[in-house]
Amino acid sequence: MGGMGTPETEPRIRELPPLLVDQIAAGEIIERPASVVKELLENAIDAGARRIDMAVEAGGKGLIRVRDDGQGMSPADLRLSVGRHATSKIRELDDLEHIASLGFRGEALPSIASVSRLCITSRADGEEHAWRLEVHDGEAGEPAPAPHPAGTTVEVRELFHRTPARRKFLRAERTEFRHVQELVRRMAMSHPGVAVNLEHNGRTAMQLPAAGNRAAWSQRLAELTGRAFVDQSLFLETEAAGMRLWGWLGLPTASRGQADLQYVYLNGRMIRDRLISHALRRAYADLLFKGRHPAYVLYLEIDPGQVDVNVHPTKHEVRFRDSRLVYDFLLRQVHHALEHSGDADAPEPVAPAAEPVGAESTGHAAPAGGAGVPPRPPQQASMGLPVAEARALYGPEEGGAPAAGAEERPVTDNGPPDGRADRPVPPSAHAPSAVQPREVAGEVPPLGFALAQLHGVYVLAQDDDGLILVDMHAAHERIVYERLKDQVAEQGVASQPLLVPVRVSVTPRQADIAEEYAEVFTRLGFEVDRGGPDVVHLRRLPALLRTADPETLVRDVLADLQAEGRSGRVEAAVNHVLATMGCHGSVRANRRLSLDEMNALLREMERTRNIGQCNHGRPTWTRLTMADLDRLFLRGQ
Repeated sequence: MGGMGTPETEPRIRELPPLLVDQIAAGEIIERPASVVKELLENAIDAGARRIDMAVEAGGKGLIRVRDDGQGMSPADLRLSVGRHATSKIRELDDLEHIASLGFRGEALPSIASVSRLCITSRADGEEHAWRLEVHDGEAGEPAPAPHPAGTTVEVRELFHRTPARRKFLRAERTEFRHVQELVRRMAMSHPGVAVNLEHNGRTAMQLPAAGNRAAWSQRLAELTGRAFVDQSLFLETEAAGMRLWGWLGLPTASRGQADLQYVYLNGRMIRDRLISHALRRAYADLLFKGRHPAYVLYLEIDPGQVDVNVHPTKHEVRFRDSRLVYDFLLRQVHHALEHSGDADAPEPVAPAAEPVGAESTGHAAPAGGAGVPPRPPQQASMGLPVAEARALYGPEEGGAPAAGAEERPVTDNGPPDGRADRPVPPSAHAPSAVQPREVAGEVPPLGFALAQLHGVYVLAQDDDGLILVDMHAAHERIVYERLKDQVAEQGVASQPLLVPVRVSVTPRQADIAEEYAEVFTRLGFEVDRGGPDVVHLRRLPALLRTADPETLVRDVLADLQAEGRSGRVEAAVNHVLATMGCHGSVRANRRLSLDEMNALLREMERTRNIGQCNHGRPTWTRLTMADLDRLFLRGQ
């Protein structure tokens, strides 16, 4: 007995059967019918398709058929296409680090086949006929000859029929098809050169011809997102730091109640990236109503070696090698374009090209649907006016006469009036008389010349092609706000010491961050030092934020720095205070202005950034062209 040894027990760790492995993989990438459509569309686009036809039944639960006119496959390729981790997209590690295709894992078809009935029919270029391969219950048959034009058709039937628990979690047919439609819409926006057709239960749901130029692309975008978005957006195209950004930015006055029209594509791949979303949110932050969301369709191109798309099985998430560079590029370029955009209600004039941002960048921002602000004259010295002097330009609250000290002063070639180099020139000194504008000024300026004031609220002006209406309080509010921001940018954020330092309890990691980002805090007007493993002391804070809760502010900034490596909270808080100051420092409604004062306001608007909307996101001006007025009064009908 003693010599027999101990019998070997059966191992508890076992190798999973191949079908179960594929079904587990399918659980990662195949969430619903729309997930299948995504994988098949990506394969078709990678195959060089110029036309893709899709047919869906029962929301995709019954049938998903995707046909393309791409390269097609040989019988040998067909067999390998349904094998695990078999792909034509990458061959070695260097390919994995420079992925330019949409798919590359080689998991899509075997994963789909493990939870459905799959049939692939394909004909490669130059072949006499096509070949069909069927996969049932994870077992692939042999390719057989079949009729088919050049390209590939993939049919997926009875999705999740072998995993009824997964099928039970699918939504109603209409809901699932809505997800399919949204997926096809996103893909159609990313590859305009591909014609896309979609049917549901035999009825045409989407029919998009290939778009060969920007005008056709704009038309496709209007069909996919609505004409209103294209008409109320500006087209951006810019390059810097080895990156290219282009697409459509919705104007601030066309913001939305939900973040439901925000599409970003990286090298043709649709992504959802927190860093990119944060940068775009900050670019719009100073221009929107609270609770409103911007709309945009943007395309970012970057060296594939600078981005890792192999982060998540669905490939929606990415990781940048230099995330700070990408973040700053997006924030700066989009913010710069919006500053030069203006209001969406001006359909005729074309905005000028945006000024280059930095020595390496070139950019262009123009109305996408014919909308845009009239070209603005260069910035003048009057941008530096303090609030009190700016208000004086438009006279006292109770009357229409200019306030003392706001009268016109002679302007000489030797510099500002009175020989004082630091005294800004009031805009009224540059404003031509409204009595005979053409004789005095030559061409009519972008916002025209004042005609009258309506109920002490609106300024009516005439330009070359119609009527311009200005909300004078909203416009001056933005003027004063931008001046205050310029002053803060030039002079820095003033800070003040606290009589008693504030003790802030934080996590040990956040205390480390407070030390690591000490310069950032100083630049923002704080003095923060470490007082222990999980304690920091706040000794100075921005003077403009003296009424804020210092503990909450410091914790929020530390949380942002920990998560993003940057924080815009202090800037946003300072801007909020400046916006309030701008509101109180601006000319009030029910004020009587003279024509010269109204023209001074128009000229100052033309010199001001972001003048299309006030500090709260409301539009400041709009235009009715002669054509608009003719339609209003039925002239010519």
